Order: sequence, then structure tokens, then C-alpha cells
Amino acid sequence: MQKQFLFILFVFVGHISFAQEEIIFLYNGNPPGSENWDWSEKEVDISGIGDKMVYNVSRPTLTVFRPEHATGSAIIICPGGGFHFLSIDNEGFEVAKWLNAKGITAFVLKYRLVHCLTDNPMQEFIAKQPNTEKFNKDVEPVVAMAINDGKEAISYVRSHSTEFGIAEDKIGIIGFSAGGTVTTGVSYTYDLTNRPDFVAPIYPFVGSFDKPAVPQDAPPMFILAASDDFFGFQNHCIKLYSEWNAAGKQVEMHLYAKGDHGFGMRKKNLPVDTWINLFYEWMTMNGFE
Repeated sequence: MQKQFLFILFVFVGHISFAQEEIIFLYNGNPPGSENWDWSEKEVDISGIGDKMVYNVSRPTLTVFRPEHATGSAIIICPGGGFHFLSIDNEGFEVAKWLNAKGITAFVLKYRLVHCLTDNPMQEFIAKQPNTEKFNKDVEPVVAMAINDGKEAISYVRSHSTEFGIAEDKIGIIGFSAGGTVTTGVSYTYDLTNRPDFVAPIYPFVGSFDKPAVPQDAPPMFILAASDDFFGFQNHCIKLYSEWNAAGKQVEMHLYAKGDHGFGMRKKNLPVDTWINLFYEWMTMNGFE
């Protein structure tokens, strides 16, 4: 009877725990804008990619990674995948584990994605000719939803900061590629309840959302990519840096000579393998560690 009560309680508050994995649903039921989405989230491991892909996310969640000795800092992690899938290990769970070792509480965000009609989201993504004008226009509605999911994640973490043992003023967001779009979208459009304390777009695509002026209270920003990014997103980084810098806001940027796109936590035997150390040093310098 007691076990049944605990299970009902977890479902009621929208928080489910399996072993050490904690999953938080950001909305009660389907979120605004996608109320009619009735497909289920799926996962696939495609040979040669090096990590699992999650696709058909219709109900956004946070997967919580709690450190053994928490410092009070928290980071929401947004994996990339062209809004068709999430590189959940390479740009999500592995990042969270690394941050946990530094005492940082991590939350991997599964934000809403384009509905894939097959079980090969990578193939569907490539077939749509990513990064073309048509592609970017087609994904705009989902991009807006994903950015809202990012802001909802910050609001949730901040409102539950005591429960997680984190400081309300040390909540950041980091995102890779499409997750970098979510991160930059949040950076431009937050309000008082969901302002991130620091932001880190990593090889981000900066587009497919309405971009206002740099906010007056814009958070410190850390930007990183490789100069040989095959999508050309290093140019997005340079422009983003220039806008933050011209507005007099705190910003730091690193561009590696080699690394290509989507390196995440994957080892390439290049200097880019240690990028996350630079990020942590930046956090420490700014008092966010």
C-alpha cells in the first residue's frame, strides 16, 4: 500500500525516479502550442554516430544529475540535433557527468522536436537539406517551442532551488548546435522568472527566432566552436560575440583551428578535446563554479 502511495505521489507532482535517474516533466500534459501532438518519444543508436539519439520529443523533460558534493551551481544542458533528434549522450549525459564531478548539479533538457516519420531521424534530417533557407523556415515553429522549453526549464530549476540544493543566482544554460539555438534564444528573450545567470552557446546556430536587441541585463556569455565547422556556425559565433561585446556585456569566445561540428564530449585527439576545461575555468573566474 505504501509503495502504491509513493508511485501515485511521484506521478502527481510530475516527477518520476527510476533507480538514480530522475526525470521531471516540465508541463502537465502536452505543453502550449503542441496540445495535439500524440506521438511518443523514441531512442535509436545508429552505428557510426557514437552515441544514442532521442527523437519525437513531444513532452519536454529534465533528466537530473546530482553531484556527490554539490557546490550550489546548476546548469541546464541542451543537446543538439537539428531539431530532429537529440545527441543525448555526446552533448547531454556525458556533459552532465563531467559537471557532476566538479560538484555542479546538471539538468539535461529534452526539448520539443520536429515529428520524424521514420525510425532514422538522421536520414530524415539530411534529406531535408539542413541549414538551407527553406529548412530554417520550416523549423521556425518548433524552434520557438524549444526556446520556450528552455525558459520553462530555468523557471522550474529556480523555483525548486532549495529542493536541489542550488543557489538561485548560479543557474546557467549551455547548448550545442540546435541546443545552442535554444540557449541563445533564451539569452535574448527571457523575463524576470527565467533569466539565466550565465549562458554558453557551443557551435550554435543563431537564427529561426525573432532576435531583439541585446537585453540591458544580459547574462555573461561563453561562446566556443571550431573554425572548420562544416555548417559555418563559427560565423554565427563571431556575430554573437560582436553583438554582446558592442552592447558592453561580458562575453568570451574561443575558436579552435580544427574540430569540425558536433564534437561535444567525443574525443578527436585534437586540442578541442579539452574545451570543457576552458568553460569550467570561465565559470570559476566568474564565480559560477
